[in-house]
Amino acid sequence: MTKTVIAKLSAIPEKFLEDDLEAAQLHSRECLYTYIKKKKLLQKTEVYQTPSGSTAPVEFTLSGTPEKFLEDDIKSSQLHSQGCLYPYLEKKKLLDGSIVFYPRVICERDPNNPTHYRWAYNWEERVDGVCIGRSIGSIPPGAVPMIRLMQQQGATKEDIIAFIKRAKSKKTSPKLDVCKNFDNTKIKPVLPDNAPIAVVLFAGGGGIEAGMVEAGIRPVIAVEFDPTKPELSRAIPSAHFVNAKTHYRNFSEYGCKVIQLTVQEVARLGFIGFPCRPDYLHASPVCANFSQAHTAKAGKGIETADDLSAAIAVTEAIRQLQPRVFTLENVPRYQNSQSFAIILNALEQEGYSVDYSVVNMADFGLPQARRRLVLIASRGFRVALPTGATPCGWYEAFTKCAEGIAHLIPMMTDSQLLPKQQQALEKFLAGNVPTPLLIERVGGRTQSKYKPGNLPCNTILRSHFTDHKGCNRSKFADIWLPNGTVKSLSIEGAAILQGFPSWYEFPNETATAGSIIGYSVPPSFASQLFMSAQSYSYVGNS
Repeated sequence: MTKTVIAKLSAIPEKFLEDDLEAAQLHSRECLYTYIKKKKLLQKTEVYQTPSGSTAPVEFTLSGTPEKFLEDDIKSSQLHSQGCLYPYLEKKKLLDGSIVFYPRVICERDPNNPTHYRWAYNWEERVDGVCIGRSIGSIPPGAVPMIRLMQQQGATKEDIIAFIKRAKSKKTSPKLDVCKNFDNTKIKPVLPDNAPIAVVLFAGGGGIEAGMVEAGIRPVIAVEFDPTKPELSRAIPSAHFVNAKTHYRNFSEYGCKVIQLTVQEVARLGFIGFPCRPDYLHASPVCANFSQAHTAKAGKGIETADDLSAAIAVTEAIRQLQPRVFTLENVPRYQNSQSFAIILNALEQEGYSVDYSVVNMADFGLPQARRRLVLIASRGFRVALPTGATPCGWYEAFTKCAEGIAHLIPMMTDSQLLPKQQQALEKFLAGNVPTPLLIERVGGRTQSKYKPGNLPCNTILRSHFTDHKGCNRSKFADIWLPNGTVKSLSIEGAAILQGFPSWYEFPNETATAGSIIGYSVPPSFASQLFMSAQSYSYVGNS
């Protein structure tokens, strides 16, 4: 194939294909370098058709080729296997006669900044024994680091092309403003067909999935089965239980498939049927042996073999599925466990950038004091934890939301304070102006815990909704108002305090609904976490 033919097929300048550069070498991964050192072409400008086929001229300013690009031992088969990613500039003549180059950049172009260039990818295909050049132009610059990483890790050009097409087709999620306007939580989101996809391990009742949907992400697989609580695990995802169709009711329309196996069992099966390279992979390993509530009753928590095997299964999911972003949530003490160290080590080995911290979700607008370990890891680009929002009290519910606890109170059932609740109320009124109080009916050996309406409520736990036998508690907290009215906090009210959107449907059974609420990652926080990740990713970066 002559250099002229290659130039026409691949939109690479003919001068780029001079005799001392073999055509095959152009398909080397070294095409990733922004500047190509070629002294004969230094500072020369040529005008060509863009790879996308537009008539806009293109300027190739060529300088600085790495030596590896010119090494003689680069094999043609290797070069053709991955194609060539390269930068270019579009040159246009304005009506006033001036010439401008796109993308527009103030001051000098930074060779290390992908957004300062247009990007294209070309490769060769053999059709009926003839090599035909193919190309894709207008690649989002935010996808460039991931393409580079894929080439460095030996990905085939088919995988790279599929990734590029996906990057080009994705649009900014229509739900990206949900955290700015919580009124949207009344309406169940409708996701586009090309929405980012996610896999969830240790899914529980779907709190993390609800947050994903609010962020414009489609959960496609949820793995949930706790061998220590088989009845609850069966009730949470099943479509056949009248009062517990939680996953089916809430996420079936998004194509979410619930797998009723432990994460360890799914890992042993090799994650059959799971999508390769999903946009997001989330894990919330069982926290019972690390939670403060558990250790307060049973003494020091002991990390078990099940905990370690669960962590190993998570690392297998990371290695086999290769997600673009991995997230994890657990109780604060989990960060000191061997299980967490195993997961961190796997992320480091796989080349992920990791950011984790213990956060109080009340700092993110949740009307509940809830401290949790949150980790976010990405590869090819850096993702940070989201910044905080304005805290709000439980009575106000969400400061950015028209809905809240206050409008539900008249519809809640009447209640009567227990003696220890009455003692807590009298203690508060002795030194404070009367204000709405949320007073717990469970916990507190001598006196009930309470929170004034201007403060976030205490951490909501599964144990608030069930007794020591696992039976329903008819009442778990009361609301006292300055006019003397006492109301029993409803499941709907507890769901708002946990950040669930209005469209989420709970089972009727208090114990099951309460377990979902107490175990779940607050969806309002999850949506902020994933929208933060979306803003850092290649979606909309162009």
